Amino acid sequence: MTNLFAQAAVVARRDFTATVLTPTFLIFLLAPLFMIILGVVSGTGAVSMAAGRMESTRIVAIADGDAAKRLAAADVALRGVYRTDQPPPRLEILPPKSDLAVQANAEFLNKVNDTPAILFGPLDRPQIIHTQTGERLGRFLATLAETATRGEKAGLSAKATASTPAFVVKERSAPSKAGRQASGFGAAFGIFFLTLLLAGQSVGMLAEEKTNKVIEILAAAVPLEAVFLGKLVGMFGAALVFVAFWGSVLGGLLAMAPPGVGLAGFQPAVGLPVFAVLCAAYFTMAYMLLGAVFLGVGGLAGSMREIQMMSLPITIFQVAMFGLSASAPAGSGLARFAEIFPFSSPFAMPGHAASDPAIWPHLLALAWQALWVAITITVAARMFRVGVLKSGGGWRAILGLRRALI
Repeated sequence: MTNLFAQAAVVARRDFTATVLTPTFLIFLLAPLFMIILGVVSGTGAVSMAAGRMESTRIVAIADGDAAKRLAAADVALRGVYRTDQPPPRLEILPPKSDLAVQANAEFLNKVNDTPAILFGPLDRPQIIHTQTGERLGRFLATLAETATRGEKAGLSAKATASTPAFVVKERSAPSKAGRQASGFGAAFGIFFLTLLLAGQSVGMLAEEKTNKVIEILAAAVPLEAVFLGKLVGMFGAALVFVAFWGSVLGGLLAMAPPGVGLAGFQPAVGLPVFAVLCAAYFTMAYMLLGAVFLGVGGLAGSMREIQMMSLPITIFQVAMFGLSASAPAGSGLARFAEIFPFSSPFAMPGHAASDPAIWPHLLALAWQALWVAITITVAARMFRVGVLKSGGGWRAILGLRRALI
């Protein structure tokens, strides 16, 4: 028994040392910290988006003089009834122009601000335009008019109605700012989720073929870059089958859903058909970029333990790229950097398509991303050639880096 425990201790010490005394284990050890940081970044992005949506959303009342003052006072009084974290959108009181109906319609379709409800006309008989989802805000404007009118009519009984509003339900023909932001974020998250879910398949496949010498036979017949590209395209085809299957299931569920549920909230500036094509292209580029990196990892790894250890930093990096694209305010320098940096560009450009109708930036971005797919495949193939096939003397430094890491 003593010899048994002593021998087990030797094996345990060997495995413990082989696992812990490596640089990649430090990354594995700090993974929870990275996840917390990335969660904070992503959460900050979501909060920033929500704050931006609140700032761009407003309700409008067209009035001047004493009516405007009474509406403002009623607004201050009624907001005290609401919770501080769920107030109605800010009230903007605009001076009337010659044609109130035309002015109200123009403000309702304003592309800079989201206006789900607008009031115009005399306060005792106001006209209120609101969207289908803005009915509650239309009722709030009606309550403002009732409160403002009741203050003017002294001696009115509690049961009497001081204001009789007329409601008109209308939908915006142009995409709203909030709708564009939601479209961009939803598309970016979908691309990120599918890429992270599907691209990792290439790691185990290449490591398995390296073990049974299949990859060496292929490399002897065709250039290694062609092998890597072919494997990447083949795995992408399998990913498309996955997307087509679940897309059909989701489409069937949406077809049975009540009206207003589904793609009604997607309002990209380029239009929904073009937006769908661009998202498919960006998913392709994101999959190719991440898949090429995973192929390189699978080629260098010698075991499943090494695959897991080396894949973790790539996954963290991919989450960071999504966090960067999601947290960058639209139009800022950080957002521009996310659109240019090749590994975050496929996640950032759907947001650009949602807010800007121009097409040429996407053609340029797709060409830029395709160039980096070629670069990544070339680097991964040369690393495999040097680190595994022991050829390509100009890349001996890569072999030394691999040995240092594992």
